[in-house]
Amino acid sequence: MQRLNNKTCVVTGAARGIGRAIAARFHEEGGTVILTDCDTRAGAAAAAEIGCRFEALDVCEEADWARLAARVPVADVVVNNAGITGFEAGMIAHDPEHARLEDWRAVHRVNLDGTFLGCRYAIAAMKAAGTGSIINISSRSGMVGIPGAAAYASSKAAIRNHSKSVALYCAQQGWKIRCNSIHPAAILTPMWAPMLGDGPDREARMRAFVADTPLRRFGLAEEVAAVAAMLASDEATYITGAELQVDGGLLAGSAASPG
Repeated sequence: MQRLNNKTCVVTGAARGIGRAIAARFHEEGGTVILTDCDTRAGAAAAAEIGCRFEALDVCEEADWARLAARVPVADVVVNNAGITGFEAGMIAHDPEHARLEDWRAVHRVNLDGTFLGCRYAIAAMKAAGTGSIINISSRSGMVGIPGAAAYASSKAAIRNHSKSVALYCAQQGWKIRCNSIHPAAILTPMWAPMLGDGPDREARMRAFVADTPLRRFGLAEEVAAVAAMLASDEATYITGAELQVDGGLLAGSAASPG
């Protein structure tokens, strides 16, 4: 049985990676999917391949959200997935000592401001019906410090906390609007390209990145999408303000080696 029948689902940053996997899974589950991205070319292509609708959206821009609200005034599920690491243009300083304020702000503008605006849109799009599911994509980095990616870690930690504030606020209003965060760790998506490279040492770099992960591998975007589908469905109507880790056991404790 398709779990998202008759549900309108908005997914941000869905041209590629985790967002695209979520949009595809929601479509498979019977949802009416609105795939959004600031990359109009890639977003439109992804939507065409999946078979869903595309809307251009820069999550940093209030005007874009206002336009989306006019075009999609009612939604049942909103996934705030759009995000950046700060390393998209190459490896620059993002440690607490050397990071530039403009680079710090750029990461927060997309990751945190975009999620705030997305949650605000979602509440407005759901409150008439008094029900819905808001899913914010945080990160394992939002649970621990990351010395070399301080802005990313800070923004993802803020998303974790804001998700709880939204959950409590909606419950306080008497709405059945739920808000939860998902915390992926090393998920093999295009976001990792600047760090992994495409040279002969790529495989070695991959092994090094997951050396401390008990399951000893990168996760798949489809594995995150499966969790999002559960949270979006009516199977999760008593889950709100929660944080779900999709990290191969990384935060469970010390690393476990196969026997």
